[in-house]
Amino acid sequence: MADLLNLLTDIEGVAVGHCTDPALGSGVTAIIFDEPAVASCSVLGGAPGGRDTALLDPAMTVSAVDGLVLSGGSAFGLDAAGGVQAGLRKIGRGLQVGTARVPLVPQAILFDLINGGNKDWGLHSPYRDMGYAAFKAAGKGAFPLGTVGAGTGATTATVKGGLGSASAVSSQGYRIAAIVAVNALGSATIGEGPHFWAAPFEIGGEFGGLGMPETIDTRLRLKGANVTATTIGAIVTDAALTKAEAHRLSICGHDGFARALLPAHLPLDGDTVFAASTGKHERDDLQSFMELCHLAALVMARAIARGVYEATSLPVEGALPAWRDRFPDRMVSLGI
Repeated sequence: MADLLNLLTDIEGVAVGHCTDPALGSGVTAIIFDEPAVASCSVLGGAPGGRDTALLDPAMTVSAVDGLVLSGGSAFGLDAAGGVQAGLRKIGRGLQVGTARVPLVPQAILFDLINGGNKDWGLHSPYRDMGYAAFKAAGKGAFPLGTVGAGTGATTATVKGGLGSASAVSSQGYRIAAIVAVNALGSATIGEGPHFWAAPFEIGGEFGGLGMPETIDTRLRLKGANVTATTIGAIVTDAALTKAEAHRLSICGHDGFARALLPAHLPLDGDTVFAASTGKHERDDLQSFMELCHLAALVMARAIARGVYEATSLPVEGALPAWRDRFPDRMVSLGI
């Protein structure tokens, strides 16, 4: 992985942009495809929020999308996709329907409305403008992780959550990567210590290189009984997939949730994973697809831990401490 950034943008033809508002305590992340990408999704949390997720069902007609959006703001945040859609329409992107073009931009949101940020935005929420700003900021190459974009207001049961990403290459050379906003009702860390549930899958000290603790504390840790949360993310590969295969890949992305968060998929989580293929490299064998399914779980688990590891606390009174605040002596250079 020496020539890779360990980010979603390791997939050719994919751009990522953030809009971050620390005072609001929220943000938006836009994922833009150079060309329409075959996509699907799966929703396994009990309290989801999304836009155009139904069209991603393998039984539905449209198979490709122009972009994806991850956002804070709960139901208010669903305005963000409209901003990204406006940006895409402005540059001539979208499904041609007669004389009209309709950019397709499915979205998932997380709940960050009671994290201490100023949500007194007046009549209209700021998320449409934030979505457009994230679209305008989208670019190839490196992008920041942690308390940025959709991960700005994210938290977990023990420490601040955040925006994470990770990538891998299959044995046949296909690239696959994950991006995720970690706002889990449960915990990405083990017990009260600094170790991550995703530790067995870590590469190159990307989230501290701590390994597993000597003893494992599996007691239930939650933010609170009446607090909705939600972890939302996407898996993208450059291997050609059918829509049905993209759906299966999204389910395997949820396996990464189960390996990096305890617990996951709760009644008040809205856990959602998109999966998309840029189709750059043809493939038609089952073995290579099964390896991608395996890697989808691993890159998602690593991305979750990286999002928490890279996060910083919000600049508001009473903000949840970040992992680096609680365990400053455990910080290391990434070395990726």
